Amino acid sequence: MLFTWFILAGFILLFTPRNLTNKFQFVFARVFHLPLSLGRNISLSTRTRHSVTNVVSRREYGRLENHLVNVMEQLYQEHQIVEVLSGLRNRFALEGANLVRADVITASIGAGRGELIINRGENDGLSKGQFALGDNSIIGTIFDVSPRTAQVKLFTDPASKIPVKIGRLNTERIMHGNGNDSAKIQLLSTKYKVRVGDKVVARKKPGFLDAPMIIGTVARCRRDDENPSLWDITVKPVCDIERLNNVSVIVMNPSRTY
Repeated sequence: MLFTWFILAGFILLFTPRNLTNKFQFVFARVFHLPLSLGRNISLSTRTRHSVTNVVSRREYGRLENHLVNVMEQLYQEHQIVEVLSGLRNRFALEGANLVRADVITASIGAGRGELIINRGENDGLSKGQFALGDNSIIGTIFDVSPRTAQVKLFTDPASKIPVKIGRLNTERIMHGNGNDSAKIQLLSTKYKVRVGDKVVARKKPGFLDAPMIIGTVARCRRDDENPSLWDITVKPVCDIERLNNVSVIVMNPSRTY
């Protein structure tokens, strides 16, 4: 019965003139204005919140993605450092040593000087006399140190004096820097056979170096002008010190982990 009445009402509205139906719509809108506006506001508020939520979510996602990229890059750099230091520790001379990797802040090479300033210091376990490495070779020693920085005196500096031996010669001499990217070994008798290209190694020093390590090569060997019975030997570094961006400092038998 209810269905029949609904059908009849539908036919009546279908054939009713348009001006009457328009008036009916206006009356309906005025009568039900409050509930209709309330529903519309709720719908708009829901869509707005959803849109804002999407914007915030995209912004947060971008922030987290950038953070992930930064972390991955840092991990990659740390992984490279670990690989380098692990390779160095496999050398017998550095067994049991703590290797402190440092970046070069400034370099003063040539013109009678040979120094590096690095970004590690006492807070990292550095102290005077420790050896600094570049490309797996000794380049100098720690000359001065502060809590956060240190000065590396290269073996080419005129103030540097390091005990060394040449090749397989069973004799030790002091190598002096001469300030022009090289060093000199003097007071070695010409009875010893020395050739250009012979390896020069720093002698072990208890508490600083447990075994000899390479420091340079013989670049020139000739008789001394003042005493022809002695060699005048020039030693060059085995790495390009001027191009070094970082070095490693040997901390032998560290009392704690830095």
